[in-house]
Amino acid sequence: MTTELRVLDPAGWDAWYAVLELAFGGVREADEERALWQELTEPERSLGAWDGDRCVGTAGAFSFGLTVPGGAVVPAAGVTMVGVAGTHRRRGILTSMMRRQLDDVRARREPLAVLTASEAAIYGRFGYGVATFTARAVIDTTRVRLTLPEGTDEVALRVTTPAEALEACEAVYARLVPGRPGMLERRPGWERLALLDPPGEREGASPRQCVLAERDGEVVGYAHYAIKPKWSWAGPEGVVAVQRLAGLDPVAEAALWRFLCTVDLTSRVEVRSRPVDDGWQHLVSDIRRCEPTLREDLFLRLVDVGAALEARTYQAPVDVVFEVEDAFCPWNAGRWRLTGDVKGASCVRTDDEPDLALSVRELGSAYLGGVSLLSLAAAGRVRELREGALTEASVAFGWPVAPWLPHGF
Repeated sequence: MTTELRVLDPAGWDAWYAVLELAFGGVREADEERALWQELTEPERSLGAWDGDRCVGTAGAFSFGLTVPGGAVVPAAGVTMVGVAGTHRRRGILTSMMRRQLDDVRARREPLAVLTASEAAIYGRFGYGVATFTARAVIDTTRVRLTLPEGTDEVALRVTTPAEALEACEAVYARLVPGRPGMLERRPGWERLALLDPPGEREGASPRQCVLAERDGEVVGYAHYAIKPKWSWAGPEGVVAVQRLAGLDPVAEAALWRFLCTVDLTSRVEVRSRPVDDGWQHLVSDIRRCEPTLREDLFLRLVDVGAALEARTYQAPVDVVFEVEDAFCPWNAGRWRLTGDVKGASCVRTDDEPDLALSVRELGSAYLGGVSLLSLAAAGRVRELREGALTEASVAFGWPVAPWLPHGF
């Protein structure tokens, strides 16, 4: 390989980002979108692969805090903006950027690295496992009815703009972060992501709107949505496109769902991304008429096995020795004894006989509690070496609330 990896010079951001845009199809993003990503980019964590005076590859990372089972917010590298020019594929550029990046993450003492993948097959070879799933739905509001919890009528609703409601919405979001694994603690500047609404990407829909749910003068929930008008000979068939929805309690969420399902001149509610255990599925009268679909979302890698497994808690007592394979980050390879429960955990090196054998990829998938070690074992990806160890560990790693990534990066 003749390319050289360099840390991004902030003055060269436009040229660097143009390489990424080309790798993703060559369509230039809206100026407001570009400006936000330039502001959020951490140059010291961004790499460019250079072939002479040409940038031919990009990779970056954001400094995030990720909620893990037990409610702790753990430092995590949010891997992002990864692309290689089509002229320089199959030359090891991606591998070299992943190698450099994970070495840097380790040096920063971040136990985790996370990403969302444009192509799901790419990152497994670098030790990333699918850790969360997201649900989408198209609710036919002409056929589906909602059964609402007691107290829904006591929630007041107020339509405003995302900008005017930003502070109130961020306060609601912050209160929800500790309660669900996979959520990202907002860092300064990231609140502006909710305001990003380029007209060229609306596909005929209205500007983004916001509805607030209030109780006794306090904001207890919100939804961001847009209306896409549509008409047929029979009448209106508009669509409500829901981008974000959050409530501090089931009643607040139910009030928001009722509002969205009864917007005038509409017949469908399209939901982009919701937790797989979201309560709306039990409000509707006919889940089939909601066309739910599932897709993988967040990929997670343990950069430091010991620190990562100690950072979360476990829903049942566990004492198990893992034989971990990690060819890409060999400092993780070997035997680790994990002991823990709902109060805390310890994970240290050991010479004891292993109970389970797996790669760091499987640990990444199971880490947030959304993928069962038992299901991975059923695919031959986890081997039980001590009878009973698989069930013990699988129960302990699970979590009552499904992990969910609230927004991309």
